[in-house]
Amino acid sequence: MSLTRPSTPAGAPPAWRTWLGRPEVVTLGLIALFCAALTALSPEFLTVKTLFDVLRACVIPGIFALGVLLVLAAGGIDVSFTAIAVFALYGTTKLTLGVWPTAPYPVLIGLCLLIGLALGLANGFMVYRFSVPSLIVTIGTQYLYRGFLLAFIGTAHIMNIPAAMDNFARLNITKFQTADGTNVSLPVTFLFLVGAALLTQYILSRTLLGRAAYAVGGSISIAERLGIPVRRVTLFVFGYAGLLAGLGGLLHGTQNRLANPFDLVGQELDVIAAVVLGGARVTGGRGSVTGTILGVILIVLIKNNLVLMGVPSTYQKLVIGAIILVASGVFARREPR
Repeated sequence: MSLTRPSTPAGAPPAWRTWLGRPEVVTLGLIALFCAALTALSPEFLTVKTLFDVLRACVIPGIFALGVLLVLAAGGIDVSFTAIAVFALYGTTKLTLGVWPTAPYPVLIGLCLLIGLALGLANGFMVYRFSVPSLIVTIGTQYLYRGFLLAFIGTAHIMNIPAAMDNFARLNITKFQTADGTNVSLPVTFLFLVGAALLTQYILSRTLLGRAAYAVGGSISIAERLGIPVRRVTLFVFGYAGLLAGLGGLLHGTQNRLANPFDLVGQELDVIAAVVLGGARVTGGRGSVTGTILGVILIVLIKNNLVLMGVPSTYQKLVIGAIILVASGVFARREPR
């Protein structure tokens, strides 16, 4: 028996090079470089308070991004999730105050999930039924949902939110005071991001619909020949994105203790950028939960800390765009041709 180690196929890159080229590793490296630069400029950056602030800021975009991940994996794109989130938040808040002001928080969660699911399924139905690119459909529904909300439900900011939302906003996983007297806390809403990440990972790796989403994103024609129900997959991924958008909307209003029908405008591209930075392809067939969460962390770090590096806030979009282009170039070079 030969004990000779099998040789690497001619022309194949070394294993370490392939590993370093993985989107998750590239994004993690960018996070490490950014944190190192911030620490050099301000040693106080590496504190528990900063960590908790970053984790808190990741909750809402992270939940949105996990829904967008499934849509991108299936070869679609959704830009209506912020409109769905605000619709669910504002509609639920106004309905609760008018019908059952003392409703418990799980009831509010259920209402937001139902609204988000219904609007997401509407997106999926139109995408499949009319064979229209999902970008066009969701641009249209983004305006439709926001327009309906402002025209028929309300335009006033609701600061007197239901008691359940106010009480839930006070709950923390942990809370303590540092030696210099600074109060540090991690809200319980962070657990929803953890739960959404675990659920999304389970769907993508352990369920037929999750694996079918990758197949549809790779090639719809091949997926159809393999007997994969493209209609069901399309409805599922858009419904799931709507479901998480509804949840994210409620948590956003809970954290801010405000229901604002004009909120979250313009945040779609930041979320999509985070998913792309995590390795998802806009053309479909690729993406991971780990990469998506890392992409969200990177975007949050950039948006919240560029000022510490002496970069004016007006340059945020420029920096994010440059990082996306560089990362996308690295990902493209690593793909097999």
